[in-house]
Amino acid sequence: MEPRISIITLGVSNLKTSFDFYTKLGLESAKTPEEGIVFFKTRGTCLALYPLEALADDVSPDFAAKREGFSGITLAHNTRSKDEVDEVLRVAVEAGGKLEKPAQDVFWGGYSGYFSDPDGYLWEVAYGDCWEFNEDGSLVI
Repeated sequence: MEPRISIITLGVSNLKTSFDFYTKLGLESAKTPEEGIVFFKTRGTCLALYPLEALADDVSPDFAAKREGFSGITLAHNTRSKDEVDEVLRVAVEAGGKLEKPAQDVFWGGYSGYFSDPDGYLWEVAYGDCWEFNEDGSLVI
């Protein structure tokens, strides 16, 4: 298997609400919620939104669709400055997200905070002066 993640799909309770939220964050999609699935263009990976019940059924008709508590996964958006962390968190809250943890200096030497989207998916927004970015904005690992 080639080491890459092509698509991250979030099972959502209301496709239109989630589409509007991510659009307000600046993500662009060639599809509309009326088409039943949305793909947002990101650098290197696609973020997809799909109805939660339909996604669970796609895995298996016996698979229960549930979203409660901490799922053990977070998504991350890395920035080039502390100010950008604060700005992204502000925009996320204005778009309908919930601030879960205000930005602060953290144990690994960076600066980060968390917001959740309308379905409770957690996003870390983080800055670290040790990180480098390619010209296209993707993180150099």
